[in-house]
Amino acid sequence: MAGVQVNQQRKIPVMIPLLGEEEAQAAADAVRSGWVAQGPRVAKFEEEFAAIVGAGHGVAVSSCTTGLHLALVLHGIGPGDEVIIPSFSFIATANAVRYVGATPIFADVDIATGNVTVETLDAVRTDRTRAVIAVHQGGVPFDTAALRKAAAGWGVVLVEDAACAAGSTAYGQPAGTGAAVAAWSFHPRKLITTGEGGMVTVDDADAAVRLKRLREHGMNVSAADRHASKQPVLEAYLETAYNYRMTDIQAAVGLVQLTRLAGLVAQRRQFAARYQELLAGIDGLIPVRDPAYGQTNYQSFWVLLDGFPVDRDEVLSALAAKGVSARRGIMASHLEPAYADVTPPPLPVTERLTRNSLILPLHHQLTEDDQDHIVGVLRDLAGGKA
Repeated sequence: MAGVQVNQQRKIPVMIPLLGEEEAQAAADAVRSGWVAQGPRVAKFEEEFAAIVGAGHGVAVSSCTTGLHLALVLHGIGPGDEVIIPSFSFIATANAVRYVGATPIFADVDIATGNVTVETLDAVRTDRTRAVIAVHQGGVPFDTAALRKAAAGWGVVLVEDAACAAGSTAYGQPAGTGAAVAAWSFHPRKLITTGEGGMVTVDDADAAVRLKRLREHGMNVSAADRHASKQPVLEAYLETAYNYRMTDIQAAVGLVQLTRLAGLVAQRRQFAARYQELLAGIDGLIPVRDPAYGQTNYQSFWVLLDGFPVDRDEVLSALAAKGVSARRGIMASHLEPAYADVTPPPLPVTERLTRNSLILPLHHQLTEDDQDHIVGVLRDLAGGKA
């Protein structure tokens, strides 16, 4: 129609989950089976996920947040206890500490990885420290060997927030291998998704039994086992617990997603390497990279602005104007209103990262042309052209 202009500008989202006909069919099969709550598909998903991340047992839950909560309950963390956590993390990490009535103690992080270190943890450790929650931030693995050794020496439990870490490795093994307890996320922003959902992995069989009880109202026998019994089962409720279950519909999708994980990691690492190559010639931009001891799945690809001539928020606005949906860097929980009552120690690296970093698009539909466009906008900004 004359006089009407159609905006055909490209739109590049920051993230798109990889979901296809196989996931749709698997979910439909679960619905047709008549078993849509926690059941046999959940059990199979638990087994296969645990095998992939190198853990003895998997316990599916409704989210990584509920998984973190159960991990703390499992280890008896409660009022009067201090739990050291990074502020540089999604707020769920801190919230889980408050769920059990413990006190969150914020620690700073390493500038290159965004992760806590033995030194940053030790700087805020006290005789009331009962646990540490360390995050594999954005898929970048923390130094598992160093932190596990330190936690054992301090006599505290190390809970691993592996929300973003499926497919990452540390010291040649999956990030979850050897963890006392780890919590994982299947939110759509993660590499593999069940819509919502999470997993807790442990090596100890007794811990797995209790976690399964805790997620299901404290019952001594699961609903699935009651249903499978040929005789009436009178369950008992052994402790006050929660309703943190995953459905078989979600697990059906998750089982398909697991078959995609290796390919997704390989693809994301290829795009990350290309980003790093393209960005290398732009002063003032430092892209995230693998740590010396492991490989990241690049769940998020972030860039730190270090001497860049334009501030972070202006960069985000300029990218948006060119059709690129980028995001601010990882949040700092201690700067949020929910934690205004907490007086943290100085956290200079955390505040530098959260205020001067941004996350660039990285997903299975990204093309080299998209990357060229994104980097071109950044290059123009660096040269004062945008």
